[in-house]
This record gives sequence, structure tokens and C-alpha cells, in this order.
Amino acid sequence: MKVLVVVGQQRLDSFCHTIAEAVSAEFRDGGHEVVFHDLYAENFDAILPHSEVRKGSELDAVVEQHCQELVSADLYVIVHPIWWAMPPAILKGWVDRVFRPGVAFEFGPQGAVGKLNGKRAIVFTTSNSPSEDQLQVSGNPLEEIWKRFIFGFCGVDDFYFRNFASIVLSTKEQRDDWIQEVRKIVRNR
Repeated sequence: MKVLVVVGQQRLDSFCHTIAEAVSAEFRDGGHEVVFHDLYAENFDAILPHSEVRKGSELDAVVEQHCQELVSADLYVIVHPIWWAMPPAILKGWVDRVFRPGVAFEFGPQGAVGKLNGKRAIVFTTSNSPSEDQLQVSGNPLEEIWKRFIFGFCGVDDFYFRNFASIVLSTKEQRDDWIQEVRKIVRNR
């Protein structure tokens, strides 16, 4: 199986990176091919230029590579912090540039048709707000965005979401337990 792991968190010592490294190690240890992208470390350009908007546009070489990896992957693992109930802008820009018409979906006579059918996705997020506070204020809009409006729109029906919170209030033991949970989730997907 080919796994595409994408992390969108600028701090290398973040819990997001710990999750992404655990995910990658678990899949590699299981004999799977892992393609890993740290969008901040790679200085991914999140700005969608007008020249890339239309289907069939000539793409930047890096974006073209990401598009090819998206299509060839069997499983996607996205890891990011929640900032203002949203992913960081770099990750939103990655989606804008990579989940594009002709790559992740098509428009046809019946409307949008996903091109990533039969693939699976896992999204791990972190937040400093305790989960109960976040759910009370905003519900879980991010899970819906990833599940329905990004992956679902593109044909991915097998989807799993898990938020870890509160990172800032957590203990080392709690974070260690969470990493074991991540490893178990990955083994079962």
C-alpha cells in the first residue's frame, strides 16, 4: 500500500510532528511505502495562482508532483493543528492547489464526480482548547469539512477523524498514550 502523509505545522517539536512520525514509522514497519510531506519544511507555496485555476493548466513542478502522489496513494493521512476552528493556511492552500479538477474530481453532466474512489483517509488534529469547549462553541466543523467537502467530494468514503486536546494542558504520559492510540488506529486502517 502507498500512504501519503502530509503535516501542516511549522514547529518541528510539535505534537503534530510526533503524530506524523509515528504514523510514518508504523506504516514503514508494516512494509508499506510512505510519501511524507512537511509543508512548512518544504516551504510549500500555498497561493493558488490564477494560471492554475482551470483544469488542464500547466502546473508548477512541485504541485504536479503532489498531484501525482495524491492519485497514486491508497491512503491519505493529514496531520495539523486547529487554528480558529480551521487548518493552517498552508494546508488549505495545499488542498486548493492539489485537490484540483482533473486530478481529484471532475465535473460532468450529473455534477461533480470524485476521482479518488476506493481510497481511504485519516485526519489527525491537535488543539489547545479542551475538546469539550471546542465542541460546545463550534461543534466539529473540521471533521465535516474534511469528511464531506474535501475527501467525500473527491470520492473517498472510508474516512477517520481524531482530534487530540488539550495539547497545552496534556502531560507527557497522556501524549505517550495518544501516540499509542495513533499507532493502533493506523494498524487497524
